[in-house]
Amino acid sequence: MWQNAISILCFLLYAVSAIPTAPTPSASAGIDTHSFSKTTEYPLPNLGNVAAHDPNIIQYDGYFYLFKGGVHIPIHKSRTLDGPWEEVGTVLDEASVIDKQNRTRPWAPTTVEWENRFYCFYAISESGSRDSAIGVASSDSPEGGNWTDHGAVVNTGKGDLSDVYPYTVSNAIDGAFIKDQKTGEPRLLYGSYWHGIFSVPLAEHLLSIKTPKKPDATNLAYVPTAKTKPIEGSFMTYKAPYYYLWFSHGKCCQFNVHNFPPMGDEYSIRVGRSKNVTGPFVDKDGRETLQGGGTIVYGSNHGVVYAPGGVGVLSGTGSEADVLYFHYLNTSIGFAQGDARLGWNYLHYVDGWPKAIEGYVHANGSDAQNFRN
Repeated sequence: MWQNAISILCFLLYAVSAIPTAPTPSASAGIDTHSFSKTTEYPLPNLGNVAAHDPNIIQYDGYFYLFKGGVHIPIHKSRTLDGPWEEVGTVLDEASVIDKQNRTRPWAPTTVEWENRFYCFYAISESGSRDSAIGVASSDSPEGGNWTDHGAVVNTGKGDLSDVYPYTVSNAIDGAFIKDQKTGEPRLLYGSYWHGIFSVPLAEHLLSIKTPKKPDATNLAYVPTAKTKPIEGSFMTYKAPYYYLWFSHGKCCQFNVHNFPPMGDEYSIRVGRSKNVTGPFVDKDGRETLQGGGTIVYGSNHGVVYAPGGVGVLSGTGSEADVLYFHYLNTSIGFAQGDARLGWNYLHYVDGWPKAIEGYVHANGSDAQNFRN
């Protein structure tokens, strides 16, 4: 009996500590807190309890593996999404072989398992520049120590084939991956600002574009009427009968704490859907993502969660729910890129549209049927 009481007390203490808290008056002194949305339309995140910007998570052999932007692409693993996370090496042993700026600190990795091997797509770039590249490394294990860096798959600005459309109008960062359910063909998604998000078929070995000099490219999302075109960080999932195009919209980082952008202009997580892998994708109101459309699934909330983005989705199987994961800034912690935290929520689908739901359940989905609409 005492053991049960102690267990319940420990769980309650954990639950309280796992709730993000609003900034105290002293912590928020001089900060433009009027720009923080206090909406309760979106639930507070379940905490990943790890610092991460542009997180990417895969499941393998009973573990979650977390890849994130940073020196040589750090890798962590955990039995559960709330940690504890153990660092198990890096994807790269040294600077990327791609001869561009920031070679030691790749951005926005996306790792996939394909034909019994792991492939990590990563971005080399710098803020405000279109001289970018998406590289790829491969390994027979998701842990560090055995990855081979194969170099650039796509170049924009400068580099091999950067003079070929759509590389002439796009920015080669934020790579993502999807398999065409009809043909089995692998596809690379990428893009940030400029002309938005594109999709191109990959070669079967994933190390290059299928037809490098004449890529069969499709523009998936774009904001044609805006002076700046703040969409990036795409991710795609399939849940029959729809493909879901996820992306981040708005300002991601480098915030001036005394003058935040107008509320709603910071990062939010948006989605469109289509029955075809190449679209067209539309939002809940029927607006195409190529015309600036995108339904907001998760945004700043409770005065605590700010600028959520860097989105990914873990697809559930059987009775397991899909998991939406992302980075966000906790207004009680800070607003530098290194302050970004991992958060996650289960997804419920209403008429085929995903909705982030409240609550903590075990990551194996055992209690995922207890949705709150």
